[in-house]
Amino acid sequence: MKVALIGVGQAGGKVVEALIEYDLKSRGGFVAAAIAVNTAKADLLGLKRISERHRVLIGQYRVKGHGVGADNELGSIVTTEDIGEVLSVIDDIPLHNVDAFLIVAGLGGGTGSGGSPVIARELKRLYTEPVYGLGLLPSPDEGGIYTLNAARSFQTFVREVDNLLVFDNDAWRQSGESVQDSYGEMNAEIARRLGLLFSSGEATNGLVPESVVDASELINTLGSGGVSTIGYAVAEASRPQGLLARFKGDEKPDDNATNRVLSVVRRAALGRLSLPCNIESTERALLIVAGRPRHLDRKGIERGRKWLEAETGSMEVRGGDYPIEDTDHLGAVVLLSGVYDVPRIKELQQVAIEAQQNMADRAEFAPDALASLMDTDETIEPLF
Repeated sequence: MKVALIGVGQAGGKVVEALIEYDLKSRGGFVAAAIAVNTAKADLLGLKRISERHRVLIGQYRVKGHGVGADNELGSIVTTEDIGEVLSVIDDIPLHNVDAFLIVAGLGGGTGSGGSPVIARELKRLYTEPVYGLGLLPSPDEGGIYTLNAARSFQTFVREVDNLLVFDNDAWRQSGESVQDSYGEMNAEIARRLGLLFSSGEATNGLVPESVVDASELINTLGSGGVSTIGYAVAEASRPQGLLARFKGDEKPDDNATNRVLSVVRRAALGRLSLPCNIESTERALLIVAGRPRHLDRKGIERGRKWLEAETGSMEVRGGDYPIEDTDHLGAVVLLSGVYDVPRIKELQQVAIEAQQNMADRAEFAPDALASLMDTDETIEPLF
C-alpha cells in the first residue's frame, strides 16, 4: 500500500520520520511521499528524513514561527488560514502512486491537535483517495490542558477522516520512565506496526505471498470507519536445533509450526494493542503473519484467522502472509477496525469534562479575585 504521510506538529513530524526510517531499513516501499506541517520553525529544522521543500511552516503572520503554545483552537485557525500553502505542497505529490493519505499528529498539543482535522477535511473534499488519521493520545502526566486538547481533537478528527488509528502513549510508557525518554521507543513501535501493515502485499526479493493482503484488503478493513487499534507480537520462528544441522541445511521439519503461528496471532490480539480495548467490539479485522516462507504455516494462519473471527464476533476478518527472507522470527500484526468499547477514551473524555468545568469556574471567579487583591480601600493611589 503506497501511503502519502503528512506529519502535523512536532509529534507528527517525528513519527513520520520514524516511518520513513522503517521503510528504508525494511525496503518495504510503502512511503510514496512525506510532508511535515508545523507552526514552529525549530521543529521543522530538526527533521532529517523529510526534504526541505516538503516542510511547510504555517501561521507565520500570527505566531512568527514560534508555535501556538498548546492552543489547539489557534492551531485550527492558522491551519485554516494557511491551508493553501499545505495543499500546494500536496499537489506536488504524484498521486497516481498514492493509495491513501495518512495524517499523523499528537492530539495533546496545539498544532497537530488543531490542524490535523482541518487538513483531513480539505483532503477529503479534494481527493478520492481514502484519508486516514493516526492520533497519539497524551499521558495523563502531561497535564490537564493536554488531556482537554486530546479529547476535543479526538471528537473532531474521527469525524473528518475515513478511519482514525490511535496510539495511547500512556499504555506504552515503561514504569518509572519519563514521557520525554519514552518518545523514541514509542515512535519506533508505531513504525514497526504500521510498517508491517503497509508493506504486506509487496513482493520482496522475489518472494510472493501465498495469500496476498494488498491495498484493497486494507482499505476494505478500514472502511468501517471510526477508531482502530493495532496489535503486534513476535516469536522465535522455529525450535532450536544444533549448529551442525543448520550449517548443513538439513533442519528437521517443525511439527509444531501450526501451533507456533496460532500462538503468535493470539499474543498479537490479546497483548499490548496500540489502543487497549475490548476486542469483542471490533467491526472488521485484518491479520498478517510475517516470516521466512518455510515458517509461514498455511494451516496455522487459517486457524489464526478463524480464532480471530471467533474472538471478535466479526464475519469480516481478512488474513494473509508476508514472506521475509532475512529473519529468524515469526511476527503477526492484527488490525482491529471500528472498535467501540474503549475504556481509555471514556476516561480521557471524563477527565477533559472535569478540566473544562474547572477552567470555566476559574474564569468566572478570576475578575472578583483580582478586584479583592487590588482593594486597598483607596489608601494607595495609582500613578494614572
